[in-house]
Amino acid sequence: MADRTVFITGGTGGLGGAVTAAFVAAGWRTVATARKDPPDGGGATYVTADLTDPAAVEAAVATAVADWAAPLRAVINLVGGYAAAGLVHETPIEDFEQMLALNLRPTYLVTQAALPHLVEAGGGSVVCVSSRAALSPFPGAAGYVTAKAAVLAFAGAVAVEYKAKGVRCNTVVPSVIDTPTNRAAQPDADTSRWVPPEDIATVIRFLAGEESAPTSGATIPVYGRA
Repeated sequence: MADRTVFITGGTGGLGGAVTAAFVAAGWRTVATARKDPPDGGGATYVTADLTDPAAVEAAVATAVADWAAPLRAVINLVGGYAAAGLVHETPIEDFEQMLALNLRPTYLVTQAALPHLVEAGGGSVVCVSSRAALSPFPGAAGYVTAKAAVLAFAGAVAVEYKAKGVRCNTVVPSVIDTPTNRAAQPDADTSRWVPPEDIATVIRFLAGEESAPTSGATIPVYGRA
C-alpha cells in the first residue's frame, strides 16, 4: 500500500500521462486532474477540475489529502498553455492576460491550497513546469514568455518562504516537448531535438522524491538528448 501521495495537475495528455505513469510505477498514491473525461484505470485517481477556479482547486486538493495513511508529499504543476499572438504592439491585452491565466493562475492556486497540507505532513516537494522560452525568449509570444518567467519567479518565492518548514520547490524548464499535439501543430519541424515526455517525467519524479532532498529553488533544464 502506498504511504505517500502526489497530486498532479494536467495528468492526462502527452506530458501529463507520462508523469502520472512514472509516479504510479514508483508506488505513489497518485491523484491527477483532468479537464474532462478522465481515463479509467492506470493506477491513478482522477478528478475533473477547472484549476483557474479557487473552489474547484480546493475540492481537488481535498481528494488528494483524503487518505490519512498516505499524506500529501508532492505537488506537480503541469497545467499550462501556449498561444502566439504577434509582436507586443500587436497583442491585445486580453490575449496577454489569457497566458497568465492559463500558466500562472493554476500553479498559484494549486500550490497555495496544497502548502498547508505539505507542511502538516512534515514537508514535501512542489515541482513547477516553466519553459525554455522563459530563459531564451522568441518573438511573437510575449504573453507566454512572461507567464512562464512568472512561474519561475513564483517557484523561487515558494522555495524561500517554506524552506524552514521542510517544503522544497523546484522548476523544470523543458524545450519543445515531443507530444502528438506539438507534432500536429508543427508538421514540418525537425523533431530530433525535442524532448520525450518520459525524460521530463523522470526528472520530475526525482525532484519529488527524497533523493533530491537537498535541492530547492533550482531551475532544471530538460532539453533532450540530441
